[in-house]
Amino acid sequence: MVIQAISIIPARMASTRLPGKPLATIAGAPMIVHVLRAAERAETGPVYVACAEQEIADAVAAQGGNAVLTCPDHPSGTDRIAEALEKIDPDHHYDVVVNVQGDLPTMSPQIIQDVLRPLVNPEMDMATLVAPIESAEELHNPNVVKAVVSFDEKRDTGRALYFTRAPAPSGEGPHWHHIGIYAYRRETLRRFTALPASPLEQQERLEQLRALEAGMVIGVAISHTVPFGVDTPEDLEKARKLLGEYDE
Repeated sequence: MVIQAISIIPARMASTRLPGKPLATIAGAPMIVHVLRAAERAETGPVYVACAEQEIADAVAAQGGNAVLTCPDHPSGTDRIAEALEKIDPDHHYDVVVNVQGDLPTMSPQIIQDVLRPLVNPEMDMATLVAPIESAEELHNPNVVKAVVSFDEKRDTGRALYFTRAPAPSGEGPHWHHIGIYAYRRETLRRFTALPASPLEQQERLEQLRALEAGMVIGVAISHTVPFGVDTPEDLEKARKLLGEYDE
């Protein structure tokens, strides 16, 4: 079963550590355009950028991409894509929407294809990805979000039980690095954004816990690579090297 989805990339200029991040130039194009192109190469459906500012929309349009302006005051990217979805698709042609982070310029298109796999199961309300944790340093790093997952026998897909910044679960065995890309059924997205922030979400500072506390079922698929995210000027320089802007 192939799921046709719409992918939306939320983007805003405000960033504490890297202001203007979506328009940072990498290999001759804004970072947001690199993410857009990767999402388009996944060939899972149309791709849009949901912009908080006109300058992002203009930059995307100049590269032939699709962009839609949204309210600049949304508290999260999830709220931004929910508004954009209603503007883009008011007639509800698409039942699944992928929320793609706008700071993953080296992202593989396979990431988007993978995150849709759990939604073949109608019991799953939304889906996300994990990758194997390879080191103790990664396991104990609070900036690496860990997912506790119950997998099926083939370990093809699973169900998220919890997300935390702490090392979990305890004991020997696999540990999973959560990758922050989500695919929502449309009704799930509507319900999620209508809910207030939950106690565990606020305690762990992890938005996806709102869904679990509300009883939503989050499907999980495994990716064997963690996409590189750009959060700082140092990350930006690394992304430029990875995409070949500079000679090694």
